[in-house]
Amino acid sequence: QVTDSKNNLITFLDTPGHAAFSNIRSRGANLTDLVVLVVAANDSVKPQTIEAISHAKAAKVPIVLAINKMDLPDVDPSIVRNDLLTHEVVVESYSGDVLETEISAIKKTNLEKLLDNILLQVEILDLNVEHNKLAEAIVVESKIETGKGPVATVIVKNGTFKEGDHFTCGSSYGRVRALLDENGSRIKSASPGMPIEVLGFDSVPQAGDTVYVMPNEDIAKDITEKVKEQKKLENTEAVKKSSLEEMMANVSKGDMKKLPIIVKADVQGSLEAIVSSLEKVGNEEVKINVVHNAIGAINESDVSLASSAQGLVIGFNIRAIPQARTIAKRDKVDIRYYSIIYELIDDMKKMLSGLLTPDTKEEIIGHAEVRDTFKSSKFGTIAGCFVTDGIVQNSAKIRLVREGKIIHEGEVGTLKRFKDDVKEVKEGNECGMAFANYQDLQPQDRIESFDIEEVARELEVSQ
Repeated sequence: QVTDSKNNLITFLDTPGHAAFSNIRSRGANLTDLVVLVVAANDSVKPQTIEAISHAKAAKVPIVLAINKMDLPDVDPSIVRNDLLTHEVVVESYSGDVLETEISAIKKTNLEKLLDNILLQVEILDLNVEHNKLAEAIVVESKIETGKGPVATVIVKNGTFKEGDHFTCGSSYGRVRALLDENGSRIKSASPGMPIEVLGFDSVPQAGDTVYVMPNEDIAKDITEKVKEQKKLENTEAVKKSSLEEMMANVSKGDMKKLPIIVKADVQGSLEAIVSSLEKVGNEEVKINVVHNAIGAINESDVSLASSAQGLVIGFNIRAIPQARTIAKRDKVDIRYYSIIYELIDDMKKMLSGLLTPDTKEEIIGHAEVRDTFKSSKFGTIAGCFVTDGIVQNSAKIRLVREGKIIHEGEVGTLKRFKDDVKEVKEGNECGMAFANYQDLQPQDRIESFDIEEVARELEVSQ
């Protein structure tokens, strides 16, 4: 929260710019009264900028533009303004309705002017809230915290949130044990627009869910139970549908290779971003299957699930409890820890690349011509050959070409130079050759000797 020169209080909700956090940006746009679009003057419009504009328009929330990094030399803010025109964002200086401010975050230039523009836009919106009603709040983030249990950061939308209130939130419910402000100080109540941390949930709520204060505990429990039943029905239907779709897809495409993964993270937003990103990794041949995802430390059941699914466990900003580590060591389950989403996704892409069927690369190493054929009780038909170019090897594969047509492809049975077995015969030399499981050799047939090399394929990894 920021207080301006006129003592007005403004709550800012910062959303990450990484591509993985698209859902968080969407929720942010729906939760806020207006969007401050920060565009770097030296970078101008980026894919995430375009996405943020789309979220703001979809949520019908006005945009206030902040052109940042104006302290850098040779930057031209008009480039940003012109680039935004192509996305139907017309700034005030171009006779549009989007208020703009040229700022420098590092030098703190024009930040007060930005706050004034935000308040000016709020006045135009003529926002109204009710203080004296049962409160509503939106969950921004949620996690399990040692000593506190399930905790949610929320922003109050309407009404006044108080200690002792009974509430319901999706499939969670509870009673407010404590309210903490942005500085971690305990408060007794929170008014609309205020960001607070709420303690007292019976389970971790989903980010984006609405917290509704209820008149009493019985009503809160009753509503939560009905929501749980509804979600259970929806999940059952979703499983049936996905199983059928998966079966049909596998029939048409052949068996797709899947890498089973269990994901555990410290907070809901990160977990959601990771799962969303992992589900996009892969192609028509290989993909990642997120078997289970949840908040909190890696426990024994996570490791057991990974063992039965023959997959691995990913921990993001969390660690495994000692019992889980013991089971993982015993069952040879791979647990991987990460603190940066970029690295996690790139590692999984590299791992998934190992499931791809390798490409084959053929290299022709030599040719020989059949000059005559001989019968042998031991080897069958032996071809007396002359190596015309390259080399002929007994370990290489061969093709038999007759009048320009390939009539056989296989392996060398034996390769001799005079009476001696040899590994290879070079250009300009004669040799005797018998094919494995093939006898139809004739003078003037041509023999092509070649090697096949397997080349590992890779999924594209982001830079």
